[in-house]
This record gives sequence, C-alpha cells and structure tokens, in this order.
Amino acid sequence: MGKAIAAVDLGGTNIRAALYSESGEALAQCVLPTLAHEGLEPTLGRIFKAIEEVLKGSGELVAIGVGAPGPLDPWKGVIFSAPNLPGWENVPLAEILAERFGVPAFVGNDANVAALAEHRLGAGRGFSDIIYITVSTGIGGGIIADGKLLLGAKGFAGEVGHIVVKPDGPQCGCGGKGCVEALASGTAIAREALRRIKAGESSSIPKFVAGPLESLTAKEVAMAAMEGDALAQDIFKEAGYYLGLSFVSLIHIFNPSRIIVGGGVAKVGRLLLEPAEETVKRLTMREFLEEFKIVPAALGDEAGLLGAYLLAKESLYSSSSNSSSKASIHSSSIGL
Repeated sequence: MGKAIAAVDLGGTNIRAALYSESGEALAQCVLPTLAHEGLEPTLGRIFKAIEEVLKGSGELVAIGVGAPGPLDPWKGVIFSAPNLPGWENVPLAEILAERFGVPAFVGNDANVAALAEHRLGAGRGFSDIIYITVSTGIGGGIIADGKLLLGAKGFAGEVGHIVVKPDGPQCGCGGKGCVEALASGTAIAREALRRIKAGESSSIPKFVAGPLESLTAKEVAMAAMEGDALAQDIFKEAGYYLGLSFVSLIHIFNPSRIIVGGGVAKVGRLLLEPAEETVKRLTMREFLEEFKIVPAALGDEAGLLGAYLLAKESLYSSSSNSSSKASIHSSSIGL
C-alpha cells in the first residue's frame, strides 16, 4: 500500500482519528472518548491508541497532523494550555507523537485547521481570502489571507471570538467583557434564555429540556425557536446581531470574499445568520460587500480531520524543502 497521513481531531469530549492516502482518500477512522478529567497521560494514551487503530494494515505512515485546542505554538507543536483538557500545560505534543511513531508530526489550532479544510476542500474553494467562524460552545475562527493560513507573531491569530462587541457586556471566559463569544456562543445563548425565563418571560423552551431547567443548552433554545417560540427567536436574533458586529470588523480589516460559518449552533441557519447579514449590510462600507457572501460551512464534522490531514501534508512537503526558520514556515508551509 502507498504512503499515508494520520489525522487527529483532539476535542474535550472525543478524540477522532483518521488515516488518509496522500491524495486525500479516507482509509480508516476511529473515535474514542477523551475522558479529559483523567489527566494528561491517560489522554495521551488514548491519542496513541486512536492513531494505532487507524494504522492497522493501511499503508506507510509518513506524517501525523493534529487539530487541538489552544493557545498553542503551531511551529513547535506545543500546547500551552487547554481549558477543556485538565493537566495540559506546555505539552510538546508534536515532539511526543514524532518520537512515538517515528514520523514528523504537526499541531495546529483546531479552528485554524478547520479553516484550512474549508478553504481547500469546502465552501472556500476558489477564493484566496476567506474567514472561517465556528459558533459552538465558544466561538473560534481561522483566517486565510492570500491563500495562506494567517498565524500571527505567536501563532495566536484568528481568535475571532474575543472581538469586543459590547464593552459593558457580560464576562467572557477569557477574562474580558463583551466579547462576541460571551454574547453569541451556544453558552451565551443558553445563559440568556435561562435568565429571561427566570425573570418571568413566557416561553416553550422548558418543555424541550429533559432535566432541570438549569441544564438547558442552545440546542433546546434552537428547537423552541424553530417551532416559533418568540423568546427563543428573539435570543437568536440578538446573538446574530452581535455576531454580525464581529463580522463587520473582520470584513473591514481583512476584506474577505467569504465568511464561512460552521459549528453546532450555526446549524439553526437563518435564525442566526439572517440578523448577522442584516447587521453586515447596514454597517459595512458598500465597496467591501461587492461579491462578498456569508455562507454555511460545507464539511461539517469532517473539517477538523481533513484540516489536520492538510496541515500535515502541506507542512511535510514545505518543511522538506525549507524548514530553517519560523518565517519560512509561516509564509509557505500552509500555503498553496
């Protein structure tokens, strides 16, 4: 069999692994629970197990790519910290995997590698400048500028969830106030729904919650909204407005052809995207909107794995020709 690349999508709930041929054909997949509460070593062991599982009888492994939560160093493959992975502090994951499997390993921010996948294979194909946004428990993103993944001075670029859209707004997990993540993420939507219901506003949301009301998530709010519940729809409208404010800033700074929206919360579609689009149209300079569109992501849950595969493949062949400096990696290893 031919050469193969292993890809890993490291999440707080699941570890997903896949094996791809060099041309991108999926050869095998595996999903294991992360069980992050058990700590660093057991989680690393499950990453090893997931990779070993997809390797069974399938080609010659030449590289490993990982999409992981950050902040992290994308050049050295070191995860500085990960809120959903207890015990993960300054973990040299790329080095650990390279030593374990005897091949080069590359680690990128999970939202960044998803942006890479959507650009190369999904809703961003054919455009050199796109921004990918994932609206889920939190809000993350990745920026493709001139066909290359924008990493920034320390590799932290693309943290779009922390654009401040309401300076006197609610506290964000990052420590700041009024970030779009604190106003439009799944967590924010559920929090706002709970607040308004407890304040006495009428809503059908509680009937969709299986457990105590405090356990409600954005999913139950979405279910109520799609059945016409006025409060639920208003909450999504407000979230879409704040999401749109963040888009306005991104459009004016990066001038993308597309903003691609993915993530679990974005599955509600027009309920969230329509108010975002209205905000963009109202507040963005007209010239920036010519041929610009906000579009749904195309790759769904596969974006993380495909992005990790692309990260490894593109980094492997660029680093083989020139890996002497951070600057060369930044400019070429993630490029077309």
